[in-house]
Amino acid sequence: MKITKQEHSCLVVEVEEKLLVIDPGSLTTPLIGLRDVVAIVITHEHADHWTSDQLERIREFSPKARIFGPAGVAAAAESFKVEVVKGGDTVEVEPFTLKFFGEKHAEIHKSIPLVDNLGVLVDGELYYGGDSYTVPKGVEVGTLAAPSGAPWLKIGEVMDFVMEVAPKRSFAVHEMPLSTIGKQMANARIKLATEAGGGTFYELAPGESIDI
Repeated sequence: MKITKQEHSCLVVEVEEKLLVIDPGSLTTPLIGLRDVVAIVITHEHADHWTSDQLERIREFSPKARIFGPAGVAAAAESFKVEVVKGGDTVEVEPFTLKFFGEKHAEIHKSIPLVDNLGVLVDGELYYGGDSYTVPKGVEVGTLAAPSGAPWLKIGEVMDFVMEVAPKRSFAVHEMPLSTIGKQMANARIKLATEAGGGTFYELAPGESIDI
């Protein structure tokens, strides 16, 4: 498995020369020329996690790519065929196995309604919770994509989340709201929390990859 981080929360996962794209949103550089995409996972409906333009760019070169997301995504992206999934569902899209966890977005403020949000576990290895601290219970996570900067985020809560998941490896996502110094501070805290469980933190810049 090759995991390539894009800007913000977008990930491109490659297995057997097939691609899975997760959360291609508005804070990610346009995804142009991605061939052999078999699936797209959108964790929730917020624009920093998906846009129509990004989906059209992917479909231009991979027209058969299936799109998965919770009910809120299907409603928001009504011009696309979104296959609705919920926590507890498992989907096979060769060569990927996708297992979904959770239900709702983390609270930003009590005055703001919570939207649907799902975490996704890819091939029993890579876990990404979207905008939530949902822990995939009963799963030994190899690689965790941990959030580092957001209106709903407190770094101490991120550290608790990472420590509870106890991944073998981690890297930071959801970093675009942060300054360079802010990213460094968040990375240091995620690194500390990962190492507390015996794992290794990878400081990935957009375009950099981990081979698992």
